[in-house]
Amino acid sequence: MPRYKYTAKDLDGKTIRGEAEAPGEDELYEQLREGNKYLVSCDEVTREHNERRLKADVLADFCRQLGTLLNAGVTLVRTLNIIAQEEGLNPKTKKVYNEILRQIRQGIPLSEAMEAQGNVFPDLLVHMMRSAEESGSIDQTALRMADHYDKEHRMNGKVKNAMIYPAILLFLLLVVMVFVMVYIIPQFKPIFDMLDEVPFITRIVLACSDAFINRWAVILAVIVILVFAVHLLLRLPKVRYGWDALKLKLPKVGKLLRVIYTARFARTLSSLYGSGIPMLLSLQIGRRTVGNKYIEAQFDAVIDQVRRGEPLSKALRDVDGLELKLSSTILVGEETGSLENMLNSIAESLEFDSDQALSKMVTMMEPVLIIIMGLVIGFVMIAVLMPIFQSYNAIETYGA
Repeated sequence: MPRYKYTAKDLDGKTIRGEAEAPGEDELYEQLREGNKYLVSCDEVTREHNERRLKADVLADFCRQLGTLLNAGVTLVRTLNIIAQEEGLNPKTKKVYNEILRQIRQGIPLSEAMEAQGNVFPDLLVHMMRSAEESGSIDQTALRMADHYDKEHRMNGKVKNAMIYPAILLFLLLVVMVFVMVYIIPQFKPIFDMLDEVPFITRIVLACSDAFINRWAVILAVIVILVFAVHLLLRLPKVRYGWDALKLKLPKVGKLLRVIYTARFARTLSSLYGSGIPMLLSLQIGRRTVGNKYIEAQFDAVIDQVRRGEPLSKALRDVDGLELKLSSTILVGEETGSLENMLNSIAESLEFDSDQALSKMVTMMEPVLIIIMGLVIGFVMIAVLMPIFQSYNAIETYGA
């Protein structure tokens, strides 16, 4: 949970400064108001931990072992000790597990020990464990989260696997281009040097070939700088917001991303709400799991509407980037009193839709990339053969 440094005033107008944890600024305001303090300003405290978040498959394995062993009657300390001693465990992950074990032995709750690791464990899992500690159902919650992260891992795997073949084709295109420019074109250069005039497209190809041979270091440096610059730009909030908004409007890809984002949010909200976590807090946590800053920013209005008593289905209907199917399904859940089941159902449906959309997109990309490869090679061939044909025509004309 985020931690904030705040400045507030009490009923006497006295300025008070301090730190407090809260899901968001609105919740911090409510917490302070309950203590007769009124928020003036706040800043989120940056965590000192720089560890990377555990991947979905690692989280699934951790939760599954935790739930299975606790369900079998093994104590929490012994369970964590068994998990930490597993063979083949990544050294950094092993260090995290041992640190959690150390804190548990000191009497610190599991959720707090996980949260103390910084960014290693997602907020979703930390809040689920905190709720489970209150209800005494850590084993069942852990097994439920294992299923959640298994599904997340499978979805991420499908996206990565779908990109393998297009990536191979792009790599082959690059290899062919380099081979042609570095080896094939120089073989024809002596012929071109003997000609009085060389076509414009041939001069372009010769210039590219010369750059690949004599200025490859400069080209490589420019590519590295561009990649680094794009990476830095995407870390700027405004740039990332604009890029995430643009992705949703891309043909075919935008539709696929909408389905994936909606499925991810529905799955998270189902897990949180089904574990007894209040809807407002579930929305605060769920917004951060979508993976799109443009969509995430719109949840301020959603949370505000739900806080005022508006139905969740109505509040989500206006979110640009989420499928309308989500709000329609939630409306049915609200009317029938089975919101958790409907959220789980829509998540399953959207995950199936995303799988189908991925297959269609890859099927479409294969011929497109092959056509692009053919056009590039054809352009080079025309650039090479055109001056040769022109020279033959000149010889025939001269002979006649």
